[in-house]
Amino acid sequence: MKAIVMRAGPARYAVLQALRPINRSFCYSGPFSSVSLEDIPEPALPSPEWVKIKTAICGFCGSDLNLILMKDSPTAMPFTSFPCVPGHEVCGEIVEAGSAAKGWSAGDRVALCPMLGCEARGITQPCRSCRLGLYSNCENSAEGDIAPGMFTGICSDINGGFAPYLVAHKSQLFRIPGNMTFGSAVLTEPLAVSLQAVLDSRPGNDETILIIGGGVIGLFVVKAIRGLGIQCSITVADPSPLAAEYTVKSGADRVISGDLIGAAVEITGGRAYKPVIGEPVVMGGFTRIYDTVASSMTLRTAMRILAAGGTLSVLGIGGNVKLDLTPLWLKLQTIKGCFGYGRHTEKGVSRPVFGMALDMLASGKVRAEEMLTHEFAIEDFRKMIDVNLSKSRHRAMKTAIRF
Repeated sequence: MKAIVMRAGPARYAVLQALRPINRSFCYSGPFSSVSLEDIPEPALPSPEWVKIKTAICGFCGSDLNLILMKDSPTAMPFTSFPCVPGHEVCGEIVEAGSAAKGWSAGDRVALCPMLGCEARGITQPCRSCRLGLYSNCENSAEGDIAPGMFTGICSDINGGFAPYLVAHKSQLFRIPGNMTFGSAVLTEPLAVSLQAVLDSRPGNDETILIIGGGVIGLFVVKAIRGLGIQCSITVADPSPLAAEYTVKSGADRVISGDLIGAAVEITGGRAYKPVIGEPVVMGGFTRIYDTVASSMTLRTAMRILAAGGTLSVLGIGGNVKLDLTPLWLKLQTIKGCFGYGRHTEKGVSRPVFGMALDMLASGKVRAEEMLTHEFAIEDFRKMIDVNLSKSRHRAMKTAIRF
C-alpha cells in the first residue's frame, strides 16, 4: 500500500536544521526530505486485542508539520521511533477484528484515540499515569511490546493514518454515531486536546480570559468553552483576518493583534507598570491564558499580563525558551503543561475526554465540520504541506487526506 513515510536519523536532522532557514521545502522534497510516498506492507494484527482499520480520512495536525520540518525538540526523541507513518487524527471502518477485541467487528465505524498507553503496549502492571487516567502521559511509552512512540503516528511498529490501512488496540477505539460524518468525527482528536486544557483550567462565567493563537487548537478552546456552557469573556490574540473570522463566529467576544499589554489594560482594567528595562508588567490582567503558540515571546508576554493567582495553560509544543520568572513569583501564577487528554471526573462520574469531545460534536454542542476546509489525495501530500505553510493565503483552517 502507498503510505507517507517519515525518516529522521541524526544526519538528516542535522542537515535539515541547516537547510530549513534557506527554504522549508527542503524538509519535504528533494534528496534530504524527511517524508516520501512509499510502498509498505499492509499491517497485520499485533495481537488478538487489535483491529485493522480502513482509513477514511486523516487530519493533518500542526504537530505533524513540526515533525516534518524537524522543529521539535530532541528531548522527546526517546519517545518516538523511525521510520514511521505519521497521522494521528484518524477515522475509518474496521475490516478485521482480533478474537480478543470484544465488542468490535468488521463494519464498525470508529474514531481513533491515538495514545499508546500501557494497555496497548501489553503492559499488565500499568504505570501511575495510566492508573490515574492520564494515558497521554504514559510513563512506559518507550517500553512494552511495541517500539517507542507516545501515540499512533510516531511509532515505527504501528503506522499512522497517512496510509490506507492501520491497526489499533481495542482501548483506542470510539464508535462513531450513525448520523455523524467522517468529516466531523475526524475533528474529535484536536477538540479533545483543547477540551482537556479547558477542563484542567476551567474558567468561571465571570472571568476574562485570553487565548493566544487562533489556529485549530485555539479555535477549539473557544468552542470547548462555549460547548460547556461557560459564559466567560473570551479574547483571542491572532494577527490573521481568517482566524478572526472563525473565532468570532465560534463564540469569542473579540480578536486582537499587536499590543497585548495595552489590550490587557483596556480589556481587564489592569494597570501597567514600566520597569527600567523591559516590557511593562500588568497588575490585574487576564485570569486565565491558553497559549497555543508557546514561543519565548508569547510565554513572556502571557506571564506579564496574567492576573495574580492566574493560570497559564501551555498548549503549544515549544522547545527551548528563555523566560523572566519574576511574574511567576510576583503574582503567584500557575503554569500548566498541556498534552493530549485522559479521563475527567465530574459529579462522581469518570469519562474519557476523547469520548466527551466526540459526543459534543455528535450532539451539535460543538459545530466544527466547516473547519475542514481542504482535503487531499495521499499523492498530493506535498501540496497539503504547502497549503499549511500559507494558511491565510489559501483560506485554510483544517486540512486532511481523504481515502
